[in-house]
Amino acid sequence: MPELPEVETVARGLAKRLERHRLVKVETRRGDLRWPFPKGFAEKLTGRKVIKVRRRAKYIVAELDDGNALLAHLGMSGRMLLSKGRPETLETHDHVIMETDDGWCLRFNDARRFGMMDIVRTDQLEQHKLIKGIGPEPLGNDFNGPVLAAALKGKKTSIKVAILDQKVVAGVGNIYASEALFRAGISPKRMAYTVQGDRAEKLVHAIKTVLNEAVAAGGSSLRDYVQADGELGYFQHRWRVYEKEGQPCPNCKGTIKRITQGGRSTFYCPKCQR
Repeated sequence: MPELPEVETVARGLAKRLERHRLVKVETRRGDLRWPFPKGFAEKLTGRKVIKVRRRAKYIVAELDDGNALLAHLGMSGRMLLSKGRPETLETHDHVIMETDDGWCLRFNDARRFGMMDIVRTDQLEQHKLIKGIGPEPLGNDFNGPVLAAALKGKKTSIKVAILDQKVVAGVGNIYASEALFRAGISPKRMAYTVQGDRAEKLVHAIKTVLNEAVAAGGSSLRDYVQADGELGYFQHRWRVYEKEGQPCPNCKGTIKRITQGGRSTFYCPKCQR
């Protein structure tokens, strides 16, 4: 599943082509994705001007000129693909087609159909059932050491599992959790409630650094993920521990190991992560 850097990269790509432009044609080629489209979905979007495209957690939000917003999630395999003009031949899994007033075409392609799209009032977005309760944005000023420490206080679970909890911090996924814990020198097995003070500050700094670097590299391309222009992300070439099991630690003479936590693979160095 695309994580925060991938979704941020896609949102920025969409913003370049959609903001300040009107959706002149919207087409759904099936009745549902993960869930059915809301009633009148295509009609409510047609003719609307896109004011702003942004990301909230792992969701893409396109604010419209009528006070509504398009809320979208890429799911496991979803791709937002931009092209100049509508392709002569659509792909089998192109489920939603949007055309703009300046000739750009956006296709939402989702082979597994775990993605979703909904329409919500912009001023009610934070109360949407999928958004309500999500924690602070990790790249924002509201996410800092004291905030993380407070969220972790009393949590008797591993720190790796804790930072995957969207109520603790928004959008940090499996890849970047492993990478951030490595940079912070914190063992993924450490109990979350013990990450306080300097440890919390170091972890927040590592999360922000890893995510910013990944966004700059266009995210990590695994399986289906591509940027909105079809280009691949390149951050997978800069992973320090993820999928490096058995390889030498880049910081010490230890060996990268893999364990399973919460049903997900965790990669870390037992020697330099404490």
